[in-house]
Amino acid sequence: MLLAGTVIADSGTIIEDGAVVVEGDRIAAVGGRDVLVEEYPDHERAEYDLVTPGVVGGHVHSVQSLGRGIADDAPLLEWLSEHVLPMEAGLDAEGMRLGAELGYLECLESGVTTVVDHLSVNHAAEAFEAASDIGIRGRIGKVLMDRDAPDGLQEEADAALAESEDLIRRYHGADDGRIRYAVTPRFAVSCTEECLRGARDLADAHDGVRIHTHASENRDEIAAVEADTGMRNVHWLDEVGLTGEDVVLAHCVHTDESEREVLAETGTHVTYCPSSNMKLASGIAPIPDYHRRGINVALGNDGPPCNNTLDPFTEMRQASLLQKVDALDATTTPAELVFEMATVNGARAAGFERVGKLREGWKADVVGLTTGVTRATPLHDPLSHLVFGAHGDDVEFTMVDGEVVYRDGDLLTGDASGVRERAREFDVPAA
Repeated sequence: MLLAGTVIADSGTIIEDGAVVVEGDRIAAVGGRDVLVEEYPDHERAEYDLVTPGVVGGHVHSVQSLGRGIADDAPLLEWLSEHVLPMEAGLDAEGMRLGAELGYLECLESGVTTVVDHLSVNHAAEAFEAASDIGIRGRIGKVLMDRDAPDGLQEEADAALAESEDLIRRYHGADDGRIRYAVTPRFAVSCTEECLRGARDLADAHDGVRIHTHASENRDEIAAVEADTGMRNVHWLDEVGLTGEDVVLAHCVHTDESEREVLAETGTHVTYCPSSNMKLASGIAPIPDYHRRGINVALGNDGPPCNNTLDPFTEMRQASLLQKVDALDATTTPAELVFEMATVNGARAAGFERVGKLREGWKADVVGLTTGVTRATPLHDPLSHLVFGAHGDDVEFTMVDGEVVYRDGDLLTGDASGVRERAREFDVPAA
């Protein structure tokens, strides 16, 4: 297939009147349109105003999509304990499957081709099946909670880790590596030391498995961890083995100098979720400082109950603007850096190689967008538009692993209208 348009191959490479050639699951060529049309005359052609790498949702909660809007105007721990966790506890297998389908559908419609997905305790297999069927790329994990959890979510650590291992054996590396596993403790507040150390042991026992958890999102959370362990959050996670190049920590809003040194020294990845941090009044993550230290920062939407949207372009805009106003510096967190966070940095955090750029030999995760909207007129700078002006509903084409999964308003791997209709009719627990 040959996809033509203005090609944003990465944050520093824009090819006007360019093209991307896809063969199988790989990009065969990137360059000028006329040259590639001549070289690949028999390939199916499609034209889009902008052709970009697929976006990586570096931290999402797909199954919370059924709870969009149920928990507005509440601080994190109240939001979690009184609204979101009871909803998760009440979801049966059908609800988990539907929530995952709804979340993945919104992602693909909005140009997200890869997710790092923090599921829930129960019925996690339903989300793996949904990801496989709908065609999204994912680093996905069952949630671990073995203390201070509501009825229906708390498990014994041994049982939770055993189920996680079974899921690893069933799904890690599925669909030719498109689906991979992350051992997923919810956060230190809801996990015993046994559970956290067990998460590290489990990840170490299986090649390519990663760890994904929340950290230092909220001051009350940090105080609870310190009261329990005598350590700040990142130091406690480091103590139990949950730092390193195979670890993705969502948020990291409130970290001190010594914690940032640990993140940098261990190569731990951080996912920035600005809209969630604003809506829950959690604070502003020190993203410029993380970048200065060489800490890899991805970008994520978090879950619909604390964001209301999985639109990655909205998140790019918020990511930059929030840092600028915090620093009172209009030059901080420029569009180029934000685009990297949303693409290649996210892929690196998720552990997917050759994902996040349009390069020969890289995975064919490609998105086509329209600029035929007033909001994009005039279009002086395509990259600026993507970060500051684009919306998810500008996406007209989404390809994952060389397969066209969404085109011109239609999901090609499932029944989008059916998913939406079932979600409208679903009786959300505790909502």
